[in-house]
Amino acid sequence: MLTGPVIVIASFVYVGLLFAIAYYGDKRADAGRSIIANPYIYALSLAVYCSSWTFYGSVGRAATSGAGFLPIYLGPTLTAALWWLVLRKMIRISKANRITSIADFVAARYGKSQLLGGIVTVIAVLGIIPYIALQLKAVSFSFNLLLHYPAITITETQSKLMLISERETTLYIALLMAAFTILFGTRHIDASERHEGLVAAIAFESLVKLLSFIALGIFVTFFLFDGFEDMFQRAAAYPQISPLINFGNDSINYTSWASLTLVSMLAIMFLPRQFQIAVVENVDPRHLDKAAWMFPLYLLAINVFVLPIALAGLMHFPAGNVDADTFVLTLPIAQQQPYLTLLVFIGGLSAATGMVIVETIALSTMVCNNLAMPVLLRFHALHLHERADLSALIVNIRRGAIVGVLLLGYAYFRLAGEAYALVSIGLISFVAVAQFAPVILGGMFWKKGTRIGAICGLSAGFLVWAYTLLLPSFAKSGWLPLTFVEHGLFDIALLKPLELFGLKGLDDITHCLFWSMFVNAGAYIGISLVTVQSVAEQVQANLFVDAQRESALRRPDSLRGNASVNELVTLVGRFLGQHRAQDAFAAYAQQHGAKSARDLGADADLIHFAETLLAGAIGAGSASVVVASVVQEEPLGIDKVMNILDEASQVLAYSRQLEQKSRELEVATAGLRSANQRLQELDSLKDDFVSTVTHELRTPLTSIRAFSEILHDNPALEIEQREKFLGIIIKESERLTRLINQVLDLAKIESGNAEWQGGEIELREIVEDALSSTSQLFTDKQIAIETALPPDLPPVDADRDRLLQVMLNLLSNAAKFCHDDGGRVRVSIAREAGSLRVDVTDNGIGISADDQLVIFEKFRQVGDTLKRKPHGTGLGLPICRQIVRHFGGRLWVESAPGQGATFAFTLPCRDEPAAASAGPGFARRPGLAA
Repeated sequence: MLTGPVIVIASFVYVGLLFAIAYYGDKRADAGRSIIANPYIYALSLAVYCSSWTFYGSVGRAATSGAGFLPIYLGPTLTAALWWLVLRKMIRISKANRITSIADFVAARYGKSQLLGGIVTVIAVLGIIPYIALQLKAVSFSFNLLLHYPAITITETQSKLMLISERETTLYIALLMAAFTILFGTRHIDASERHEGLVAAIAFESLVKLLSFIALGIFVTFFLFDGFEDMFQRAAAYPQISPLINFGNDSINYTSWASLTLVSMLAIMFLPRQFQIAVVENVDPRHLDKAAWMFPLYLLAINVFVLPIALAGLMHFPAGNVDADTFVLTLPIAQQQPYLTLLVFIGGLSAATGMVIVETIALSTMVCNNLAMPVLLRFHALHLHERADLSALIVNIRRGAIVGVLLLGYAYFRLAGEAYALVSIGLISFVAVAQFAPVILGGMFWKKGTRIGAICGLSAGFLVWAYTLLLPSFAKSGWLPLTFVEHGLFDIALLKPLELFGLKGLDDITHCLFWSMFVNAGAYIGISLVTVQSVAEQVQANLFVDAQRESALRRPDSLRGNASVNELVTLVGRFLGQHRAQDAFAAYAQQHGAKSARDLGADADLIHFAETLLAGAIGAGSASVVVASVVQEEPLGIDKVMNILDEASQVLAYSRQLEQKSRELEVATAGLRSANQRLQELDSLKDDFVSTVTHELRTPLTSIRAFSEILHDNPALEIEQREKFLGIIIKESERLTRLINQVLDLAKIESGNAEWQGGEIELREIVEDALSSTSQLFTDKQIAIETALPPDLPPVDADRDRLLQVMLNLLSNAAKFCHDDGGRVRVSIAREAGSLRVDVTDNGIGISADDQLVIFEKFRQVGDTLKRKPHGTGLGLPICRQIVRHFGGRLWVESAPGQGATFAFTLPCRDEPAAASAGPGFARRPGLAA
């Protein structure tokens, strides 16, 4: 039987095992044989992301929304694909600048701003408190549930007593976790703030919670049911359960999925505990290569049985009197499996304690480095500057911060946590840490971000988060008036926290995420664009954005001053302890080929080394201030000034050369891309040309061959029939000859090998000759001809035969497309500025806008090819356009469907008449009957 003493003893034995692992890890690290210098340990430690929210809350969410729990794990999986770019760069920056928390990271990027580090710390603490309350609630509730083993349902009186007991238990658990965390992570001050023993223990915890959850999943799926298929078939028979396994479009809220995926993508990067494990505790950036696929695999493994456990809980407790968050425990309890129940409880305890220990260590470091120490160092009444060793003070501040954070978590549990499901509490924290995304990602990849912009963006985003998510959680718990949520601040409807500025239809998380990130990113970018960076901000911006380049990690020689090595060692020793400081400087001396630190000169590199050591203990902002207090700035000599200017000019010249080369490469690339595209187009045109010519040649040849065979095989054919067939053969031969001549003519023109007979000619005579040549054609088709050919037109320079060819083609086309009944064609010549314009207009069916774009392409004919295929080869207009272009003119078409078409061309003339005639409209250019 599971009794209180058994549960407590098992819990303490497990925690003792964790201490043993941590102790062993620390001893190995002190001996220089790290047990965490292993990519598999690193990947497992990253699974601290899977807290009791995962262990209990995911099942609870799956029981109400089916696959709705998946975005919380889909986001980190997607983010893992970007670790090679984002996380690797973050690690590189942190190692180079001895950054030990996410607050230090932000503060260091924006000119080592203590104010900004303090703002990040406040946001992190207040944002993570709901998450810590979640862990306390999960452990306390599961412990109290096990105390009633094997009972699951309890009376109302027992429920009230259990609630009182749970509140007391939660307080005890908070204090015990504080003690565990103090023993795990604050035994001494380390400049690197790495805890190898802790990481080893967290990796072990990740295995325990994974194996215990999988054990429960196997029991539920294959012992309570006959596998997945059997379970899902049974669940489908329950009307209230079947919607959870219907994965159709109607069952998915895409807006909610997108917001949860995004917020979890940001959380896996910017939760303080994830930064602690992934960045601060990283011993080798190459471990990311394996972690990038092992961590998503871990998430997949621990989530395989989430939905089956949720379905099993709903089917075993259909009355709904059992909280879905407790299905992980109530299912084995209901089946009276004490050992499995205890294993699952230990797995949930692992998930909660791992998160709490790492999170509170990270937060205590931030509170000490970015809140407490900056304030205390400025409070001269404490006389801290007179104390030779402040390391004990720093340790005690961090221990106090751990206790304070956990008590705040307990307070939130009492104020609001009891009214929320586990997942809902966790999401409040996720949206809070998402506020770090603009200033961190912008700081890593955008040099223009300023300290003022970061402060305004963070502050605005945090205030919106508190107003739209945190305060409503208090209101729903009864600690604030509910009218605040229902009617808005000051009864202003636009200020409703869950419908801010009238935005409706979104769930609480999506609504808060949208508004908070909108004002956060907007303020950060907008204010950064209108404010100016200080010199320190510019230096840090270059170091962060260009961190992937080796040269960027070499600090600029900006710290020029006088300070003895003894002063620096003493200064660092005040915060780290003299023994640790001397060891650190001795190691630095060996790396630089000196016997001891006393043999080194207090140059800029050593001053920077001292500052990075202090940054690990008291934060980047405080370290910069403390070092500056002992370094006396020395003036720059003229030689150093000239060296700096010379280096700057060389860098500037090199930068300009790179920019010029880059522009030239871009232009060359664009040219090559354009040429390649043109070659592809020409290749396609060539294929089309060959195909079309082949088809056009085949048609008359087929007719000639067919009728020739008929004549050959039937010598006794009647004269009348024979003459008819011979006429067809002659006609098709002429067509074939005409096609070949046009193809050759066009090929010569396009290749530049055509023969041109230039000279001064009268355009009116050309038009009249063409009309005479085609008069019989118009007569046969009963088409009326109108002309407007003014006398005294200036001559043009052109080839008479070629221009005649153009006019004949245009007139033939006009006759071809005129109306069969009442056809009319009008030909006119008009003067334009420096040229003569010829219009050939018919009253036919017209040409659509789309056809006007392609009508001058080779072998393209327009018209209703279903009723009547236009006669011709489709080469006439392309040849005409080439001829007109050769003589400096242009040829085009003007038409509207059903209103006829006008083919017009212009040619330069010898003189420029003072007055130009009107344009080519029938109403404006009266014609003469032919």
